[in-house]
Amino acid sequence: MIGHFPMNQFKYDVAVAYRIYPGITKGKHPPPVFPKDKFKLAEFCVKSFKKSLGKLRVKMWVLLDNCPPAYEAMFTQLWPKEELALMRYPGVGDGATLREQTRILVEQTDAEIVCFAEDDYFYLPDQFPLAVEFLKQNSDADFVAPYEDWNFYTGDLNNLPRKTKAFGGKKWNTCVSTTHTFLCKREILIESQNIFSASYGSISPDLSKWMALTKKRVFNPVIFIWWSLSHRWFWAGSIVIAWYFCWRQIIFGRRYILWVPHTSIATHMAAGVESTGIDWPNEFQRQGAVPPA
Repeated sequence: MIGHFPMNQFKYDVAVAYRIYPGITKGKHPPPVFPKDKFKLAEFCVKSFKKSLGKLRVKMWVLLDNCPPAYEAMFTQLWPKEELALMRYPGVGDGATLREQTRILVEQTDAEIVCFAEDDYFYLPDQFPLAVEFLKQNSDADFVAPYEDWNFYTGDLNNLPRKTKAFGGKKWNTCVSTTHTFLCKREILIESQNIFSASYGSISPDLSKWMALTKKRVFNPVIFIWWSLSHRWFWAGSIVIAWYFCWRQIIFGRRYILWVPHTSIATHMAAGVESTGIDWPNEFQRQGAVPPA
């Protein structure tokens, strides 16, 4: 039976399910470094993640979705065999690998803190332990994201009253949503696993899931109409998707609290949507990458 385990029964500080795919996401925001070379981009991000972990004891599950053998070496060169599990999939896509991440992190009993990670995030050195400690030391922290959304202070989505806390030299804020890169306690994931493991067809809508979990924006028909009239289709559509797939959580589930740090611990590797307050090109260069000319 799956349940809660006392802290002293865990061998590792964090259990990580890290999914990786050999293609570069197409769109108007290409990666700020290695924009045409997914292997180099992924390797750069993986190395930054390893440096960010500091002295944390980490068990890694790597979900390799249609990846050639060279991608496996990225991880075997950085983690010892006993701390690493390589999971191979034949190009099943985002939705299926997210469900697999959920299953793995719920079933594992190696760590109380679990982390969902994606292959296009860059992390600052020795910063990841801050997210782990914040989660441990704040009882009202259900989820923590290492990435602060680039328009957190300017977009309508997060223009809501928020809680703030000072911790570890950063200002932490509650927010509506994040991506599929986040941390939580295993018991919280067990409670909310149906949201992350539910079948959404070929799509994997992160915003709608977080709206359902945080219960923010889903009860406001005025904002839905405003976003629709102003052609903010992604935000408006996410409300519809949240109600269609997650109505039970919205109506009957408890409200979860999601926190993000300022300044950010990590950034999404998409040009123009990097977290604010940090000179990311300089940080990329410090870890060995030169932005494209």
